[in-house]
Amino acid sequence: MIDFRPVGYVIGYLVAVLGATMVVPLVLDLHLGNGNWVAFVESAAISVGFGVSLAIACANSTREKLTLQQIFLLTSGVWVVLPVFGSLPLWIGETDARFVDAFFEAMSGMTTTGSTVLSGLDGMSEGILLWRGMLQWFGGVGIIVVAMVFLPELGVGGMQIFKSEGFETEGKILPRARAIAAQISVIYLVLTVACGMLYAGLGMSGFDATVHAMTTIATGGFANYDDSFGRFDGPTHYVATLFMVLAALPFVRYVQIVGGHASPFLRDTQIRTFAALIGIVTAALTLFRWAQAGMTETSFREALFNAVSVMTGTGYASTNYAAWGAFPVTLIFFTGLIGGCAGSTACSIKVFRYQLLFASLRAQIRRIHSPNAIFVPRYDGRRVSDAVLSSVMVFFVTFILLLGVFSVALGLTGLDVITSVSGAATAIGNIGPGLGPIIGPAGNFAGLNDLAKWLLCAAMLLGRLEILAVLVILTPQFWRD
Repeated sequence: MIDFRPVGYVIGYLVAVLGATMVVPLVLDLHLGNGNWVAFVESAAISVGFGVSLAIACANSTREKLTLQQIFLLTSGVWVVLPVFGSLPLWIGETDARFVDAFFEAMSGMTTTGSTVLSGLDGMSEGILLWRGMLQWFGGVGIIVVAMVFLPELGVGGMQIFKSEGFETEGKILPRARAIAAQISVIYLVLTVACGMLYAGLGMSGFDATVHAMTTIATGGFANYDDSFGRFDGPTHYVATLFMVLAALPFVRYVQIVGGHASPFLRDTQIRTFAALIGIVTAALTLFRWAQAGMTETSFREALFNAVSVMTGTGYASTNYAAWGAFPVTLIFFTGLIGGCAGSTACSIKVFRYQLLFASLRAQIRRIHSPNAIFVPRYDGRRVSDAVLSSVMVFFVTFILLLGVFSVALGLTGLDVITSVSGAATAIGNIGPGLGPIIGPAGNFAGLNDLAKWLLCAAMLLGRLEILAVLVILTPQFWRD
């Protein structure tokens, strides 16, 4: 029998904390004379009241070591429950959003997907815009902790290969999570402040600089304007590109650098491969744009910015790249399925899985050529176990199968092929914009039917938690053990 109380305690505590943070946009709206502050008062009261009650009810069951089942439940439960309460200001407030739309926006924010159902952002209250940015910022730091502590411990999708990266948990999940979260949070905050200061120095208002710094470092992509990052001029695009890249690198390397060990960062093959892929995609898009529109700095900047934005899963758009033609759109679509580095705020499949896939493929080809020889796949100089390779292969297969399932399901709701396939991909990959006139970089998800929005919410949750961490709790065996 699973003891739900330790899980309830942590979730209740986090819900209460989330409710308490609503005071920030509340005070902002109150200061600016926006009547929307009342919605934050009501939402905060509901969230804090529920969270404190749940935590108190479950407080007598807390312990240092969680069971495997409790870890799975906690990992998935947090990303289901927090968006429910995070959606309250959007549902109650001035957006007039129905609950499905408010929950979609909150789920997109917490999972740092960046897909939005809201329009008219230019005239929306500052409190709502700040809250959207805060949801993504919380989700970004949260997923780093999950990727460093929980997923390696659970052996999900090959993440167990990172258990030796200086963060061995030794079964004491909650205490170690607190220690790692403290280190990561400081670095995360420093990067956010640095990004915001550069934005402000280049002409953004203090409010815009703050919100966009949060959504940049979270690689979330929520912007304060309907035309996304197209509202800002060239220099800010380069700053955004720099910090999107920094946020997509493994945060464990930053912790090691702060501790006086820079060599792991310089030797990390995942970082080098990620940088090379950005270079290749940017070069291909730039050359195509130069041939199409002339050899200009704008063409290079747009190619670089949008390539990095999609590959990191940020989802900002500086222009409607869907109008560039078939080749750029196809390249950008598949670039989004690569993703950033493990242990970062970036999303999608992740670079290290492709590295392991090709290492396994290379070893298998060599075995076929020389049947009597022994070839061992290696990653970053280390031997890769069969368990890790098997986990990675299962992840790839499951990702492709779910992409097909959600594409078909979205098609059955009445959506066209391009919207269905790109919508499924952008949700599972937590990328942001899709393709086509409806959900492309120039559109949003408001026009989708309710069933499609619920399906995309499920896909965003699956993608953010590396799929298997969620699917495992849906099996009968999980509840019998």
